[in-house]
Amino acid sequence: MIRPTIGVTTSQRSGWRIFPLVNLNLWLTGGRGLRWGVSRPADLDKVDGIIIGGGDDISPELYGGDSMIGVGVRLDPARDDLERSLAEQAIARNIPILGICRGAQMLNVAFGGDLDQDAWTTYGADRKIRTILPRRRIDVLDDTHLARIAGQEDMSVNALHSQAVCRLGDGMRVSARDESGMIQAVERVRDPFALGVQWHPEHLFYARRQRAVFRALVVAAHARAQARNQATAVHDDACGRA
Repeated sequence: MIRPTIGVTTSQRSGWRIFPLVNLNLWLTGGRGLRWGVSRPADLDKVDGIIIGGGDDISPELYGGDSMIGVGVRLDPARDDLERSLAEQAIARNIPILGICRGAQMLNVAFGGDLDQDAWTTYGADRKIRTILPRRRIDVLDDTHLARIAGQEDMSVNALHSQAVCRLGDGMRVSARDESGMIQAVERVRDPFALGVQWHPEHLFYARRQRAVFRALVVAAHARAQARNQATAVHDDACGRA
């Protein structure tokens, strides 16, 4: 199988160390990554899938939030604009998407949803976990894409976020919650494939169920590439006969 190319958006601050981990997961599951960002051109014509990666909080202006909540947190408005546009264009062009942490939140915002800006105040600061080790227990909901991808059993993850999905965007549904009820994964009900996880599966490449999340994106991207190539071949054949 030819490895489909996946565009990966990254933080300007931490992308240099996160992208290699994401790319490793893609390579292990049959794909290859192409690093994107505010200073790195993003061209949807060159990919058959995208990953919106983790990083800074999303600006509250994007979803009608309170600019005074979380004063002092790092924001990156240029990255917000880039990723929101990419998510909207990808869905319109039938390009599958995986959102990781911030990326899951951006998917929800791009489709009209909003966020709990200070999730650990809402759900209890004592529940916050500050380690990349899988210390948070989540319930994978039945009859969801995530359950079919990674299994319905409870899962241990490394959720490090400060914001969380609140009101769902259009066409989105919850696919996992943690023990306090906080949303930990969302997904698009209809095609194209769009899954957002609020944890960091790239750090858990040794776990079969976490690799399955990347594999699902790669499989969807490969199917999209095949359909695109077939359409091109049909077009070229028709032009050759004209």
